[in-house]
Amino acid sequence: MSSKKTVKLILYEVLLFAALSVPIFVVMERFAGLMRDVRGFDQTAYWLVVAVSMAYVTSVTLLVWVPLQYLTLKQRRFITEITQWRPTALAHLLLCTLPCFAIFIASSKVQLDGGHTLDHFTELPVSLVLFALICVDIIERIRPCNLTGKCRMEADLGMPGPVLTHLEPVSTVSSQLYPDRGHNGTPHGSTPGRRHSLDDSPSRLTVTSRAPGPTYLYSSSPRPRSYSGPLRFLWARDGRSEVFVDSFLFWLDTVEMVRVAGTPSVFYSVWVFPIYILAFLSTLRLAIAPQNPLLSSAGFALQDLPFLITRIALIVVFGYVTPVLYPVKNLLVCLTFVYFTFLTKLRIFRRESMF
Repeated sequence: MSSKKTVKLILYEVLLFAALSVPIFVVMERFAGLMRDVRGFDQTAYWLVVAVSMAYVTSVTLLVWVPLQYLTLKQRRFITEITQWRPTALAHLLLCTLPCFAIFIASSKVQLDGGHTLDHFTELPVSLVLFALICVDIIERIRPCNLTGKCRMEADLGMPGPVLTHLEPVSTVSSQLYPDRGHNGTPHGSTPGRRHSLDDSPSRLTVTSRAPGPTYLYSSSPRPRSYSGPLRFLWARDGRSEVFVDSFLFWLDTVEMVRVAGTPSVFYSVWVFPIYILAFLSTLRLAIAPQNPLLSSAGFALQDLPFLITRIALIVVFGYVTPVLYPVKNLLVCLTFVYFTFLTKLRIFRRESMF
């Protein structure tokens, strides 16, 4: 293994471990301060929670995280056969995201039982947990890529390119006018290298008899276009930078749901329980590989449909604590998923004369 690959490997492993441990320490420290204030500035309760957090991080690191990373890097057989989900991401969800969300719920319950409104865990703790989640997603997707040089999107990031799946012969105008000629345009029984007439000249264009199908003017083309000129840098793109954008957009809906849970009127109520539970269920999509077809149905079942019902209920109970844009987005995603996945397969929707 070269020195550059070693440095990249160490960098990724350090970032993954920091994404695992730092959110737990920050959230547990805030919870320790809350327990100290609830118990009348009891320092013993504070340091007891801090000690528990240190013991937890040490235990899961030695017993779960290090063996899992060792098996992944050594590419053991049962690890290499796992291609449809990501073990490292699943371990992060169970060891970091789940305990942090549980602490958020516990802090709300402690304050409700004691009649306090001291800390509703906004900004740093919640943002750090979600940022660590996004970092794990980015590292898992960008790990096969080189950090220097150009990026081959299909090979490095696993983005599928156009695949040729069917071949069929195409008849030409010349073959229809001269049916006695072979496939190369020469008469049967004659020498291919001999010139016969002007019609056999290679400078003539061959017109196919297949008419081009109707295409939209602004439809995406699988073949990338190259531009020249002084402003060609405006068309520059790289798949590695697009991974960062896609990851943040992918988790934007979950971030908004967790933000609503941090609103004081919602946090100090029983609604904090279903919100954090549904938010964690939506984060389980992180364990699914990006190329897995299950990711679409998982987004519908684990995020959009539960979030739609929850947001409508929150708007009814608390008013507009969340922008209307998000329930509209969830509704459109649910409707389009059901229509294009199930309804279009019905006989009534398979008639070409309808649309």
